[in-house]
Amino acid sequence: MYATIRHDAGTDSVAVEEPLEIRVAGRPLAVTMRTPGHDEELALGFLYGEGLIDGPREAGLADDLAKNTIEVAGPLVRDVGGRRFYTTSSCGVCGKGALEEVAVQSAPLPAGPTIGRALIARLPDRLVQPAFERTGGLHATGLFDDRGELLVSREDVGRHNAMDKVVGHALLDGLLPLHDRVLCVSGRLSFELVQKAAVAGAPILVGVGAPSSLAIELAEDRGLTLCGFARESSVNVYTHARRILAD
Repeated sequence: MYATIRHDAGTDSVAVEEPLEIRVAGRPLAVTMRTPGHDEELALGFLYGEGLIDGPREAGLADDLAKNTIEVAGPLVRDVGGRRFYTTSSCGVCGKGALEEVAVQSAPLPAGPTIGRALIARLPDRLVQPAFERTGGLHATGLFDDRGELLVSREDVGRHNAMDKVVGHALLDGLLPLHDRVLCVSGRLSFELVQKAAVAGAPILVGVGAPSSLAIELAEDRGLTLCGFARESSVNVYTHARRILAD
């Protein structure tokens, strides 16, 4: 979603950023700054990534007047006490109160697919990003099969939101865990993206940009193949390179 904004040299299309409140069983739980669209997927993907739900749930607008509020059917699978989450479009873990609360609880990743290095490097070119092409202001996450075919792509002003939307879509379609799939993101590889990929069961995560040190550490610990600087014919493989085949 984008808006047309006037400026001193004419007009621009800019990405829309609005808050979304996520409620579970009527209880306000989280607020995230996001680009509207696929909000049910975003809410479900966020809750799944936090280990708060373990399967598909009914989700929809809380009421006709609350366009920025999604209601998800309860109950949660674990108690969060009185804690609420708040995330900006730039940070997926800003709402966490302590470092131990970002620890990943995910099942061991399987051997997963093996994919040629050249194909991995080309995945970012296969992302569908119509809103980015118009605004230059959104991130994208794509879900691919082991032949490099794009299954679903989502855009958002927040990189973690784009990932949550894809995971939520996969949850609703019965595709989780993503043991034979590949996730690809349009930007840098941060800790929270590795966390979300690991919880979703994806054995390979590819990004256009650089990984952080903590993202590499987490990927190594979780057995996830982390690939950065994927562009044209080159890619850097930082962890568990056994899944990437030489061409």
